[in-house]
Amino acid sequence: MSTPSPLRGNISAALLAREVVDVLEGRRQRAALATVTGRSGSAPQRVGAKLLLHEDGTLIGTVGGGAIEAQVVAACEAAIREGRSSQVQAHLVRDLAMCCGGAMEVFVEYLQPQPRLVVIGAGHVAQSLAPLAVSADFRLTVLDEREELLEHPAFVGMQTGAYDVDELEVAVPDLDERDYVLIMTHDHARDERALAHLLRRPYRYLGMIGSRRKVHAVLRRVLAREEQRGRPRPDLSRVRAPIGLALGGRTPAEIAVSVVAELIADRHGGSGQPMTVVPEVDGAPPSEPTGASKPE
Repeated sequence: MSTPSPLRGNISAALLAREVVDVLEGRRQRAALATVTGRSGSAPQRVGAKLLLHEDGTLIGTVGGGAIEAQVVAACEAAIREGRSSQVQAHLVRDLAMCCGGAMEVFVEYLQPQPRLVVIGAGHVAQSLAPLAVSADFRLTVLDEREELLEHPAFVGMQTGAYDVDELEVAVPDLDERDYVLIMTHDHARDERALAHLLRRPYRYLGMIGSRRKVHAVLRRVLAREEQRGRPRPDLSRVRAPIGLALGGRTPAEIAVSVVAELIADRHGGSGQPMTVVPEVDGAPPSEPTGASKPE
């Protein structure tokens, strides 16, 4: 991390809130937000005072200056480096040799951009999935050439675009390795064209809805065309098709739950396996999970 820029002192809550929103919505990189949560005796800042450190070293606000601020900035740097929040507690005289006679507690919160989820297709499954994904802290972009579907209440407040799959370069020109992408159009041929295009783009997760038979057929055709064009075989290690965990559901809402569950597992490194420990206590072997593929 670069050397922090000079402190800007006490700032308005509105300015700081805008800076935090810029981080969460991906306009800035990672950051750490320090908030004074407790104080006693003579301390240099009130409860609620904040300091924000951006990954590029930009420092905004203050928690009081001096040795306590240096300790908090170091904790912010550690939060950004290690991806975790922490608590700073210090007696200003005994621990930091400051002239103030009090003590302070400061919570340091790690901030990172909400992962962007690009959903290609605005049909029934997307309509069930969108609010669920938002509640799981994904930032959604929904694309469909059928403008009337983008007016569905499920997509209120989300970024939408009336684009067909042949316009993805224009619709999402800024895809990067942090983005999640779901292909769930109303047409197998569109799904195939979207997949063929997106395999050449950066992403963290690329998923396509469909039955196992459909996925096999689409992947074979896409890979055969790439080979015919003399292109290297695409990296399929981050491609998921069919999408979702094997929960056994078949309705749009149930499929949406299984897909968002898989996205959460990918985001946090989870296995998607049941967490129960009852078999360990009972001594019985765990039952095998069952699932169902999406109908044709």
